[in-house]
Amino acid sequence: MNSQKYTRQFFKAPDTGHRWADKTYIDHAPVWCSVDLRDGNQALVVPMDMETKLKFFQLLVKIGFKEIEVGFPAASETEYDFLRALIERNMIPDDVTVQVLTQAREHIIRKTFEALKGCKNAIVHVYNSTSKAQRDQVFRKSKEEIKQIAVEGAKLLQNLTDEAGEKYRFEYSPESFTGTEPEYALEVCNAVLDVWKPTPDRKAIINLPSTVQLSVPSVYADQVEYISDNLKYRENVVLSLHPHNDRGTGVADAELGELAGADRIEGTIFGNGERTGNVDIVTLALNMYSQGVDPKLHLDDMPDIVDKYQDYTGMTVNPRTPYGGSLVFAAFSGSHQDAISKGMHYRKEQNTDLWTVPYLPIDPTDISRSYDADVIRINSQSGRGGIGFILEHDFGLRLPKALASAIRDEVKLESEHQHKELTPNEIFDLFIDRFEDVRKPYGISHVTFRQHNGIIATITTQFGNRSAEITASGNGRLNAVSNALKKAYGLEYDLDTYEEHALEKSSSSRAIAYVGVRSRKSGVLYWGAGVDVDIIRASVSALLTAVNNMVNAEDTALSE
Repeated sequence: MNSQKYTRQFFKAPDTGHRWADKTYIDHAPVWCSVDLRDGNQALVVPMDMETKLKFFQLLVKIGFKEIEVGFPAASETEYDFLRALIERNMIPDDVTVQVLTQAREHIIRKTFEALKGCKNAIVHVYNSTSKAQRDQVFRKSKEEIKQIAVEGAKLLQNLTDEAGEKYRFEYSPESFTGTEPEYALEVCNAVLDVWKPTPDRKAIINLPSTVQLSVPSVYADQVEYISDNLKYRENVVLSLHPHNDRGTGVADAELGELAGADRIEGTIFGNGERTGNVDIVTLALNMYSQGVDPKLHLDDMPDIVDKYQDYTGMTVNPRTPYGGSLVFAAFSGSHQDAISKGMHYRKEQNTDLWTVPYLPIDPTDISRSYDADVIRINSQSGRGGIGFILEHDFGLRLPKALASAIRDEVKLESEHQHKELTPNEIFDLFIDRFEDVRKPYGISHVTFRQHNGIIATITTQFGNRSAEITASGNGRLNAVSNALKKAYGLEYDLDTYEEHALEKSSSSRAIAYVGVRSRKSGVLYWGAGVDVDIIRASVSALLTAVNNMVNAEDTALSE
């Protein structure tokens, strides 16, 4: 690799004071313009057919885009016919403006205006390249000659619009703005504006495309701020950005550009576009949303948007794509899961609408994602907090911490054994299998109680084919049953933990009991759980499971 053959192709803007750097957040949504149907479509391996583009247009309208670039009508019959279909089928809502792209060349501009006949609201977007590299290598023209191309294109747009009796709005882009001397780009833009003379009721759009990213985002922000400060007719100009993503900083370019004075953003949903793509409008919009700013787009059904986007374009939304990816809220790490679980409980305790849950920049349910399927994901890396959250959120189990640790160990072993993530139902099934109603080697088929200097329990217990009736006393019902089990089989353990709670809130509520017994031989704590409408039966079932888990584990260890 030879880095010496590369040089910096950007030009530093005259100093404007870097005022954008003093701003800490974006406080309002820009005007959004989707270019999915033009810039995005031309970047697809297999461009969309007519009917697919029409469905994609309807999706963009549903999301809330009020400006949509629908194509380059003079580039191909497909593009031309698509615009005609939108117009002739009356598919463009009155509050939506379609945008069409054209080079600053007469025959292309005229073809574009033919395609627009009958369109109510349109933006005609004209461009020519102004960068030093393009001037020297592609066009071999002087600055003055390049500026004249822009001016002549602007005049033709004005004349053809007047001839058509329309009030189309105009947009001009100095293509490859990022490789253009800022002072020269400003000169060209102002020359175009002198032709159009924008007014408050018919503003012009000046678009500053990062056609190829050439610098760090702060340089782009300085360039934008310089243009914004020095444009003629500034109050009647909508300053627009069209960031690409060659350096992976499309979102940063757009956000800093907005701080620097931009009013409008052109981009695509999920960032599709040539090379590394355009700026991702979903990310930009939900970044604002996470700061308490309404982005003015409807992104509340993200799974549906992702599914349609993938269907229409043949592209795949990477699982780690911000907000839209299937894994962007997923926490596999035990410490992350624990923090999320505690954050959710804290929010409930505080009874607050404010969202400050650790590791989750927005509430996943706001964009139709669920906590169980999308947030707490369980594999061999997961901790007790996440597993406990799943069992509580999905199944109503509020596990004691030590029991949560025990089921975590079982989940880790199972996940490692299967080499996969476990679903909530698989975790619940594992809990039942390991900690609920384990009835071997010992069983209890019947229990009666009476009071005499405490509680006396009589149990009917089974071991193999043998059955026995054993009586013992205790300071409580569970303690009495426990003492009877010890007496029957010579077991050595202590009752360590007992907790219970209702599973359902109704007149027929079931209860769940959790019992932990500590072996006197090993000092290990073993767990059981029991469920019944009667809390005593649930407690006895939990005790029996805990004892059986102890005996099975210690017999296995002894045999090994």
